[in-house]
Amino acid sequence: MIRIFNYTIDDVYNGVSIKTLLHSRYSMSTALISNLKKYDDGIMINGKRVNVLYKLNKGEVLTLTMHDGVSESITPTDIPLDIIYEDEDIMVINKPPHMPTHPSAGNYENTLANGVIACWKQRGETGVFRAVNRLDKNTSGVIVIAKNAYTHARMCDELRNNLMKKTYIAIVCGHTDESGTVNAPIGRYREGIIKRCVRSDGRAAITHYKTIMHIGGRYSLVKVQPETGRTHQIRVHMAHISHPLAGDFLYGVETHEASRQMLHAYEIGFIHPVTNEHMSFLCDIPHDMRHFIDKNS
Repeated sequence: MIRIFNYTIDDVYNGVSIKTLLHSRYSMSTALISNLKKYDDGIMINGKRVNVLYKLNKGEVLTLTMHDGVSESITPTDIPLDIIYEDEDIMVINKPPHMPTHPSAGNYENTLANGVIACWKQRGETGVFRAVNRLDKNTSGVIVIAKNAYTHARMCDELRNNLMKKTYIAIVCGHTDESGTVNAPIGRYREGIIKRCVRSDGRAAITHYKTIMHIGGRYSLVKVQPETGRTHQIRVHMAHISHPLAGDFLYGVETHEASRQMLHAYEIGFIHPVTNEHMSFLCDIPHDMRHFIDKNS
């Protein structure tokens, strides 16, 4: 995809170099600026190509044209997508359970990435699949896709600085306290495998939870807000306090009542990387979790 930005120079950037503006106003990395410089229409003033050392004058129009690559290794697959918001820069999707986000061994054509690439192809568009927040195959809910490299870089900065607020809904084993915080570092269970665990030499990880309701005598419905973003953080932390997620075969006890870990990405909030508008999106609890609650109440 191609993304074009036009900016009329004002007093703030009068006499300033384009390079300074790109770092200051757009928070562009050196890599993104280098990519702009590769194209004849990458950086232009009033329709003419210039270099990044050009000194800006008030009233001039700066045009930035960002060219993107193509995810050639991802096969387009016609998969229905529940798109809850989309603009030039982001796509927000309600991902169903049992769908991987990215292709991997054994899952080459049934992932969210395959569906998104197919959706773009049907529109006559091409692009690179870039998921901002990562959801496990069996975790459902809201996921944000960046539609260009600039958007992705800005949103990853938000994520890295813990400025992106994420709320999950989970069904866990046992009766949880009214609320609590788990502050326990997370690292690999063993080198080279996916499983994680709480360990003293792990990376800092903090998870807050609040009980919504107890479900019968065996389970609890909780709202969970991770302050950090470690792999499997919610699953590891809830298991660590003896409340593993229902259906979580990796960190708890697998049950025939649940075909997956009962975890749903309920809401996400962030600052839009281009408009600077605060945005928030939520996806209601899916059918299988509602059925589990009803069955066990």
